[in-house]
Amino acid sequence: MTELAAASFTGLVDLAAEALGGSALSASDDFFAAKDNLLKEGRGVFVPGKYTDRGKWMDGWESRRKRVAGHDHCLIALGAPGYVLGFDIDTNHFLGNHPPFASVDGVWADADTPVAALERMSFRELLTQVPLRPGSQNLFAAERGEPVTHVRLNIFPDGGVARFRVYGKVMPGRAQPPSDAETLAHADPSLIDLAALRNGGLALACSDAFFGPMNNLLLPGRAADMGGGWETRRKRSPGYDWILIKLAQRGRISVLELDTHHFKGNYPDRASIEIIDAPEARITDLVASRGFVPLLAETKLSADHRHFFGSELLPHPPGTHLRLNIFPDGGVSRLRAWGTRE
Repeated sequence: MTELAAASFTGLVDLAAEALGGSALSASDDFFAAKDNLLKEGRGVFVPGKYTDRGKWMDGWESRRKRVAGHDHCLIALGAPGYVLGFDIDTNHFLGNHPPFASVDGVWADADTPVAALERMSFRELLTQVPLRPGSQNLFAAERGEPVTHVRLNIFPDGGVARFRVYGKVMPGRAQPPSDAETLAHADPSLIDLAALRNGGLALACSDAFFGPMNNLLLPGRAADMGGGWETRRKRSPGYDWILIKLAQRGRISVLELDTHHFKGNYPDRASIEIIDAPEARITDLVASRGFVPLLAETKLSADHRHFFGSELLPHPPGTHLRLNIFPDGGVSRLRAWGTRE
């Protein structure tokens, strides 16, 4: 039987995702299962008969049975500051040991604030105490759409949560300049990646994303494997595949990177990129628009390779959106659009 895809808040980013840079900083207790599991990909798995010296192995965060007053909690640093709009408190595989209730708090703090100082700060309630179902995704809308950098998941009184998602919109702020040596060989340190998810970029629509979700293309770092990129099905009809990217801010592109890391027998044969300046356009308008202008002409690609384009870019106006076209289909690990804000 085919496993159903996990539910999510379409159009929003999981601000706490480990792949985006989110991390579990501290927990009141994680005796049975480590807090870091909360932010991993997927919904968690169950392995019958697998035990540790502390009890049943569980793919999630699980505290001991509480024998005193109080409740357990886990402090999480978001991968990118943002406006929190929804939560998924997933108790997958936690059936006789899930928490009956949970709540979520948030706070804005500097990135280098020590954990001890964070724990003393005054948090704001983002989600009031709600009941949880066992073995289920528990989806909730946030009660406040305030910008935060850290959240605290509270469970009452104890138990296990497989995964925790914090859905929202990235708050553009100080963007990180290029840092790795290979990028710096092509892009000036003064440039920012206008397409990066962490900076506020977002994949809006695509022709196909059967093997890899759209926003994988804009994640930080290089993909760990082929599943960490955007990949389409094999095209059996005329045409080509495409993906539409909203830039973090209106800007002018100086250097493009297309990385086909891990894609060896399934990378696109060729690619082109177009740009448009349409800050108020709806997604359907952008998909149908003929206002895109060429940024990178149709270009041959190589397998498992970082492609940088600078002098090859065509003269273009500042823009708000990019469209990557791949011919005819295949997988791309990362897209970077190094440029300047306009």
